Amino acid sequence: MISALYFHIFMVIERIEDNRIKTTRSSAVDSFGLQRLIDDINYLESVAKSKDTQADVNQLADEVNASWWEKNKPVSSSELNH
Repeated sequence: MISALYFHIFMVIERIEDNRIKTTRSSAVDSFGLQRLIDDINYLESVAKSKDTQADVNQLADEVNASWWEKNKPVSSSELNH
């Protein structure tokens, strides 16, 4: 089954064979915005297959953030003078 989304007359997004996404757009469509839309579609497809819960995702995010801040602590002015 081939499905398509139509955004006015400016852009067509289709799912084609091999589960690929094809876009056709006019030059009036912002490429940056289009890439963000494609990234969002890819993200939604990825998380739809995930078995992780939101709590698992939140815990991982907290661990990554804590690790990043530990490695990138701001340097105080007294530490700079020594």
